[in-house]
Amino acid sequence: MIIDASQGIMTVYDLKPRFQALLRPLLKRLYRAGVTANQVTLAALVASILVGGLLTVFPLASLYLILPIFLFIRMALNAIDGMLAREFNQQSKLGALLNETGDVLSDVALYLPFMLLPGATPWLVILAVFLSAFTEFCGVLAQTIGASRRYDGPMGKSDRAFIFGAYGLAIFIWPILQQWSWLVFGLVSVLLIWTCLNRCRRALAEVRS
Repeated sequence: MIIDASQGIMTVYDLKPRFQALLRPLLKRLYRAGVTANQVTLAALVASILVGGLLTVFPLASLYLILPIFLFIRMALNAIDGMLAREFNQQSKLGALLNETGDVLSDVALYLPFMLLPGATPWLVILAVFLSAFTEFCGVLAQTIGASRRYDGPMGKSDRAFIFGAYGLAIFIWPILQQWSWLVFGLVSVLLIWTCLNRCRRALAEVRS
């Protein structure tokens, strides 16, 4: 999450256009190779489950270097599937369902393993994972009242990836930081509640306007 006093709260999501520009050369190669948006979405989901499974079976701080590396790859895959869909006429109802459900399932697979680490507070990890799913529910729910799909922060999908990736890297370098899990997941939970309220409030404001 990035805070700019002149613009209010900015999130990692606001950097998405720059990130997409960097990925555009790869995007064109994938399209020429016949790769579809739905294939990329499914690949990101399967890879997330495999990484989450590894961290579940082997709950070791020494393996958590994998998390920030993979979360960066996942962010790239998420950007690529959206760009393929929009720019090469691959948008579909199936793709929309895969995108929304895939994001939630990937979050569950990647973040729940934190509860197995020594010093973790399992209920706080579960709460944060639940609220992560609920923020996406609130974002989609906006469409049912005639608003656009909401991506408001301060703790959207990209922000969660940044925070949990950074925490994974931190406990890889300094395993003693596992004892601070309660603080990380407690603060993230508060920010997730704020995010849910923001998305609902701004959806209502959009409809009224």
